[in-house]
Amino acid sequence: MSVPNIRNIAIIAHVDHGKTTLVDQLLRQSGAFAAHQALTERALDRNDLEKERGITILAKVASVVWKDTRINIVDTPGHADFGGEVERILNMVDGAVILVDAAEGVLPQTKFVLGKALARGLKPMVVVNKIDRGDARPDDVHNEIFDLFAALDATEEQLDFPMLFASGRQGWAVKSLDDPRENLNPLFDLILSHVAAPALDVAAPFGMVASILESDLFLGRVLTGRVEQGRATLNMPVKVYRLDGTVVETGRLTKLLSFRGLERVAVDEVSAGDIIAVAGLTDATVPETIGSPDLPGPLPATPIDPPTLAMTFRINDSPLAGREGKKVTSRQIRERLYREAEGNVAILVADSSETDAFEVSGRGELQLGVLIEQMRREGFELTIGRPRVLTRRNEETGEREEPYEEALIDVDEPYAGAVVDKMSRRKGELSDIRPSGGGKQRLTFRIPSRGLIGYHGEFLTDTRGTGVMNRLFAGYGPWKGNIEGRRNGALISSADGEAVQYALFALQDRGAMFVSPGEKVYVGMILGEHSRENDLDINPIKEKKLTNIRAAGKDEALLLVPPRKMSLEQAIAYVEDDELVEVTPSAVRLRKKHLDPNARKRADRKGDEDAA
Repeated sequence: MSVPNIRNIAIIAHVDHGKTTLVDQLLRQSGAFAAHQALTERALDRNDLEKERGITILAKVASVVWKDTRINIVDTPGHADFGGEVERILNMVDGAVILVDAAEGVLPQTKFVLGKALARGLKPMVVVNKIDRGDARPDDVHNEIFDLFAALDATEEQLDFPMLFASGRQGWAVKSLDDPRENLNPLFDLILSHVAAPALDVAAPFGMVASILESDLFLGRVLTGRVEQGRATLNMPVKVYRLDGTVVETGRLTKLLSFRGLERVAVDEVSAGDIIAVAGLTDATVPETIGSPDLPGPLPATPIDPPTLAMTFRINDSPLAGREGKKVTSRQIRERLYREAEGNVAILVADSSETDAFEVSGRGELQLGVLIEQMRREGFELTIGRPRVLTRRNEETGEREEPYEEALIDVDEPYAGAVVDKMSRRKGELSDIRPSGGGKQRLTFRIPSRGLIGYHGEFLTDTRGTGVMNRLFAGYGPWKGNIEGRRNGALISSADGEAVQYALFALQDRGAMFVSPGEKVYVGMILGEHSRENDLDINPIKEKKLTNIRAAGKDEALLLVPPRKMSLEQAIAYVEDDELVEVTPSAVRLRKKHLDPNARKRADRKGDEDAA
């Protein structure tokens, strides 16, 4: 039995290709907001980090009504690190709008999400967005998209995709570039004609798969998903199934919520095909099945690609611990990490063999970096170890395998040679090179994920800040052996106190400094990058000796080179295996794992013995 007057679609694209901006315009033009209501720019990016970074991190649902049909629109993350969100969302929808930038064209995340959509049997619509850009190349992009569909083994039906040209910011879409550019009506009409209404059984027992989990101050745990079959009513009893068929819990649906515009509205009844949110369950999580008591077992759910990167989260045990944050104990850190893993199926948390430490696995440095940034804003103090890749054994050959990524790099031609050289040293293999217009070249590499850890800052330096790198998990491959890491050693503090200008001035010729005068320092803290390969202990608190003889003139001014300040992600990518990143609400510091110089020497000797 089909469910009339509902369409469920996802808007998916590479990061920064305009998904959230387009949803803003769909909300405005559908009349989801009254004339007197204000709609902020990128209204679906509600999280502070999303607004600051201009990226979508968490999937959200909005709903509009067009010609008596309710269209549920899911805005999905565009960055590969948040691919777990995209995969879950595709299970809730019957259609997808693939958004592609008219100038940048097809990028790795476009390939990732499109491949997932095609594998699920969806028939995507293509919107070439930002057609008003001066460097737009719509015809070339159209050809790139068709080639991509073909390369991903799209069926004949999927290859016959409809396409529109649009400007999400200006709020119009057209079938042909010659058509008048008025509004988004062509896109609304295409969604109604191209996407089928959900063909689901309303008479069957109620069942839904939880796809999004969030915490609400008033409602508690809120689970969002599509009703796959049957009907649900307020306060009805339900049971929750794991994927293996075991029952997690039984309870009642104390709140049923449907989406209207950007709001969740309480309703008394929902039926198959609608995307809803439910509250009242204490243990249910993603991707478990919530169903009526007579539902015989769990509904099918798509497995999620496994994590490829891991970091160790520890308590902060530096001399400055507890001065800047309120949440510093291992118990508090443990509770927060396991709560995150509950709602984010792309993150796994396990207790570490080390004391007061936890192993956190995820899709990439950005995803884990966002989690760390959220925790520091919540008042946590912690130390983070160097990211490391998760390897596996090939079941057939028994060989060790590691994750690989496809790196797509746009770079000015004069810098292409330096990029190829650095990527080759990091075991990257150049698979394609072609001009991309404007004196730029597009380089495609297949490279072990290890090779990209810590490379981004070096990449920006080599390309004078003009290079753009996009990366995508490409599967597992043979272990490539040792990969060149950071070449320079560290400048390490040999004293506790506050850094002084006189000492930093005298140390400038030793390397680039990371700290400014007046900053608190401690023994074992990394203050800069040595100009040579070895580590060097330095004294940053040494004052100028004063005498009772006064010079006729003033002392010469001590001019310091501005320190090199690192973002959280840069710091995480920078550290080596024997180093940590100290993260507090007000600071990001680098330090050695062993603060005491003698302990460092013992650890180095032990490492040399183990290597021998």
